[in-house]
Order: sequence, then structure tokens, then C-alpha cells
Amino acid sequence: MEIMEALRTRRSIRKFEDRPVPGEMIRDILDAAMMAPSAGNAQPWQFVVVDDRAVLDRVANIHPYVKMVLQAPLGILVCGDLSKEKYPGYWVQDCAAAMENLLLAAHGLGLGGVWTGIYPMEDRVAAFRKLLKLPEHVVPLGFAPLGWPAQAPRSESRYLEERIHHNTY
Repeated sequence: MEIMEALRTRRSIRKFEDRPVPGEMIRDILDAAMMAPSAGNAQPWQFVVVDDRAVLDRVANIHPYVKMVLQAPLGILVCGDLSKEKYPGYWVQDCAAAMENLLLAAHGLGLGGVWTGIYPMEDRVAAFRKLLKLPEHVVPLGFAPLGWPAQAPRSESRYLEERIHHNTY
């Protein structure tokens, strides 16, 4: 898929077909996520691939906006590893870039996904940390349920000229 088409057509997918995602596709998605830019090239991310149905079902109980995971064949948790930071606090931006790369890669491969936010909601951080046995220095940023789309949301331009400023606000 051409890059501009991917950017313009990627939308959040919340309904999935009941079929598995091949391991090679998961690897390609993670490879793309790890190509994201990061402050000082620190690459302060860790990823937890969740494809155990029992664990996915438990995720639905700890996050109020992730019920679509009950249909998804897998989910990927994007985390910031504070022990890998060069510039404290930038892990959020770095991992957000990794999450966007992950979602675009999934879309480019014909899959769908949705970014569900975890950080900075302390209750969600604690719940994911407990469920997936994350060490204290690893902070969950977001969880992306992924799979074969069972919906095709329309894509319309979101470009707003009034939000563009040149040289000064």
C-alpha cells in the first residue's frame, strides 16, 4: 500500500473476523514499530504480544474502552522502558510514535487495529502491570487489539485550513 493511501485510509477497527494472524505478520508489525523515531535514538520501548484467549478476555475487564478485544485474535501492549531512556519523560512520545507505526503497518498488511490508551491513567497502568507481570521500570502506554477487519469505516479528510499557522500563530 502506498504511504499516502495508508495514512488517509487507516481508521480504528473495533470488529474483527475470527481468524488468526500469522506470526510473520506480527513480526513485521513489530519491526515497523521499532523503526519509529525516538529521542536520542534511545528506543525505550518494550512490547507484549498477547494472543492467549484467556488473557485477552481478562484485558476486557480491566479497561473500560477495550471490549473489542473479546473478538480480536491478538493485542499488542506498547510499553516505555524507563531504564532505556536517554532523556527522561520522552518515552511517551517515543512509544506513541512506535504505536502509530504499529497501526500503520497492520493496516498496510490488511489488518485492522485500534489504539486504546493506558498511560497516564494510574488504575489502567496498575491493572496492566499486574495482569502482564510488568517490572516496575516498564510503563504500559497503550494496548492495540489487532486482527482481520470485520468492518470498513469510511475515510474522509480531516484537513482543516483554519488550524494551519505560518511562522507565527
